Amino acid sequence: MPHRLLAVHAHPDDESSKGAATAAKYVADGAQVLVVSCTGGEAGDILNEQLSDTAKARAHRDMAGFRRTEMAAAQAALGIDHLWLGYHDSGLPDAEKGETVRSGTFSTVPLEYSTEALVRVIRRFRPHVLVTYDENGGYPHPDHIRTHEVSVAAWRDAADPDAYPDAGPVWSVAKLYYERTMNPRRFSAFHDALREREPENPLLEQLGEWVARFADRPDLATSHVDVHEYFDARDAALRAHASQVPPDSPFFYWPNDLLAEVWPTEDYQLVESRVPTELPESDLFAGIPSEEDAHA
Repeated sequence: MPHRLLAVHAHPDDESSKGAATAAKYVADGAQVLVVSCTGGEAGDILNEQLSDTAKARAHRDMAGFRRTEMAAAQAALGIDHLWLGYHDSGLPDAEKGETVRSGTFSTVPLEYSTEALVRVIRRFRPHVLVTYDENGGYPHPDHIRTHEVSVAAWRDAADPDAYPDAGPVWSVAKLYYERTMNPRRFSAFHDALREREPENPLLEQLGEWVARFADRPDLATSHVDVHEYFDARDAALRAHASQVPPDSPFFYWPNDLLAEVWPTEDYQLVESRVPTELPESDLFAGIPSEEDAHA
């Protein structure tokens, strides 16, 4: 059996903006990659102004259905498997306006309920690696923070025979990673390279703002997977989420040829491992024998 990777995300489109090229690479290498979307993205808005005047954009009256259509296209672009965990998007309430998260949404459901749902997925899929967000959720959206909490709890409990005994035979996931896409060194390196090559590029101003914004963020990445051959697959998956990602977004789309030279990797932090490891790594499956090797 091939290696198996499980990536747990909050909303459809997160899988395409965080680790998509890694997913495409491992699929091409023969691994099984399963993405779980904890929510349906129902609370999302149409963020692409170029889409807002089209008839298709008005499908936001059925936003859940619209997001499912987009997710199916992204799944096809990456070659991954996909599951919905089945919870409702919590939205991003404006605290200054006194808004609160609506009851019954993902971030308000008791942790043990959503943990059991993910434990069932883990025990059925039997992944070797689980990738999710850190305790801040990557950014402080309530669904991202909850995704972290559920993922870490499920990583622990899936291996515990006393936890959720009706959720299937226990399975011990070998390694747990946090994705580290917003790597401060990545922003700086690309900004400097673009300034040298194309000093008049309008992207430089936006990149400079991000360099400043992330300057104080520590670089916690331990594992760097070379995925430059799969940047185009990542972009195709991003563009599939047309309601969320403008096709000319400078946040997502950088010149891939230059990016391949300057920063050809997607980056992760190894936070738990049940197998011997040596850091830094260039492969999330490092230290994990294939099942054929294990039974040889």
